[in-house]
Parts: sequence; structure tokens; C-alpha cells
Amino acid sequence: MTMSDPLGDMLTRIRNGQQARLNTVSSPASRFRSNVLEVLKREGYIRGFERFEPEPGKPELQIELKYHDGEPVIRSIDRVSTPGRRVYSAISDLPRVCNGLGISILSTPQGVLSDGEARAANVGGEVLCSVL
Repeated sequence: MTMSDPLGDMLTRIRNGQQARLNTVSSPASRFRSNVLEVLKREGYIRGFERFEPEPGKPELQIELKYHDGEPVIRSIDRVSTPGRRVYSAISDLPRVCNGLGISILSTPQGVLSDGEARAANVGGEVLCSVL
């Protein structure tokens, strides 16, 4: 069976893993998911991730979650743009997440970027999710 929202599934796995205080969670691999995880790693919300194949032809991503003083670094991670409702934003209309404490992740013509990187590159795009 095909999945209708693969990014939403990965974000839910991260959210559930942090609530259960797990060190790592796994998710089916794709280049798009890897790009989103790369932004989360650059911004310091996860320790890292690696791609592996438990079965031939079925790659997965092993995501290392990050904690500070026993509390999850990611307090909330929410999907903004869904398959049924796409949300696009020009760079001038891009809202700040909790007055700059959090980030938004965007899919832009220059690749998957955080809102700060998109502002620096002066490019807008689809708002994928917000992280606090």
C-alpha cells in the first residue's frame, strides 16, 4: 500500500520517538526525507542520520534524536503543507515561528532550506513544516 504523506509519517515517527525518549527511530528512506533531515541536523534539532538497508531494496533512515538535560530538543514538530492543502509563501510573507525561536522548513527552487537560509537566499517556496 502506498503512503499518501511520507514526510508527515517521518515527522510523526520523530515526535513519537521523542515522547517515548528513544535514542533512535527509523523511517523509510527517500532523497526528499534526507534533505529535510539534513536541515534539522544543520539547525541542531537532531544528532544525525544514516541510510542503511535491513533488506535488499528497502533502504531506511536511522535518525538519532537529540536531548538536552533529559528533555527533547524538539518541543513540537508540525506539518504545515499537506497533500490536500499546499501552503506556499513568498519570502516577504514568511512568518517567524515563535518570534524566531523555531524554524520553518521550506522546499524552494534552490532545494530544501530553513527559513533563515531562505531569507538569506531571498527565495520563497512551499512551507513543509515548523519546528520548535
